[in-house]
Amino acid sequence: MPIKTVLVVDDDRDIVRLLSDALKYEQFAVIPAYSGEEALHQINENKIDFIILDIMMPGLDGLEVCRTVRQQYNIPILILSARDRDVDKVIGLEIGADDYMTKPFSIQELTSRVKAHFRKLERLQKEWSTMQDESQPQAQCIVDGPLVLNEATFETFLHGKKIELSTKEFQILLYLSLHPNQVLSREQIYENVWGDEYGEINTVTVHIKNIRKKLDKELDCIKTVWGIGYKFVMAGN
Repeated sequence: MPIKTVLVVDDDRDIVRLLSDALKYEQFAVIPAYSGEEALHQINENKIDFIILDIMMPGLDGLEVCRTVRQQYNIPILILSARDRDVDKVIGLEIGADDYMTKPFSIQELTSRVKAHFRKLERLQKEWSTMQDESQPQAQCIVDGPLVLNEATFETFLHGKKIELSTKEFQILLYLSLHPNQVLSREQIYENVWGDEYGEINTVTVHIKNIRKKLDKELDCIKTVWGIGYKFVMAGN
């Protein structure tokens, strides 16, 4: 696997140095940034594969950085924050973060989460590549008329217009779409999308809420089956 580049964003230089050393030990390339403004500059100038982002920074805070990144890029974001209330986690996930850890944190757990993300992504790409070789010669999976999911690039299009989904949002939507009209529990979705990654099952609900919001009312394809889970409904059903 090619070396992956992680952007570490925190105004605390000691934390940046600590994380950088740990990630470099795990064979990641690391780019440091000490403010929100510097983070956006690095993202625009470099190919970033993963972002570790502090929330509480002077000037442009982490939530604004996350919001701005999501408007242009589909880079996985792990928020690292001293705020440990559930509402803060929900806000972070709702604006596009893929994961959330609170300070103080375990360096080993954080690096494990980053590594798990890339392992899961690699497995999914291999599985989807095999599926395409067997039954889908093209790299696109046309799910439902106006909705197109490009498995090779993790891009989503609705009526020909690109919809910016986070990595996890894309994976959830693809998983649901590959099982149309089947009721899938949150546990099934979590197991198939997160796999051996760290996280909380309640994030499934938050991510699905985000997907619905981004698809707007143009495509009401994800139905809630109360007390059980969700199902993807094809047009006309």
